[in-house]
Amino acid sequence: MPNPDEPYVEKTVTEQPATIRTEQVSYRGGGSAGWWIAALVAIVAIVGLIFVFNNSSSPSDLQAARDSGRSEALIDTATAQSQTAAADAGQAASRAAASMSSAARSAADSASAAADRTAEAASDAAANASGAAKDAADTAPPQQ
Repeated sequence: MPNPDEPYVEKTVTEQPATIRTEQVSYRGGGSAGWWIAALVAIVAIVGLIFVFNNSSSPSDLQAARDSGRSEALIDTATAQSQTAAADAGQAASRAAASMSSAARSAADSASAAADRTAEAASDAAANASGAAKDAADTAPPQQ
């Protein structure tokens, strides 16, 4: 059974007396699928052109798009600057904590040294007072 979408060639040979020989070739097309595809492509192209030409942007739409782009750029810049500032603040806080820790250690060392000196001074004062009391008892006039 022949396919209706494929071209079909039919040859008819007629033999006549030896002096005349005729050959007739008939060609029948393979259908109209090619025409349908071409028509569909043309319709899609026309619809696309209509869409492109009818969808032109107005100056106010273009200005709104420019303003939107400018706003987005400003937001991106502000975000980058705030991230940089936050990183700098973190580093400054870390340095301040290290400085405070060093100052606290230094103050604790100074307080410990002062406490040691005070204890030595108190011990010396107690020894001097004890010695003075002993000397006073030795040099005191007899009591009656």
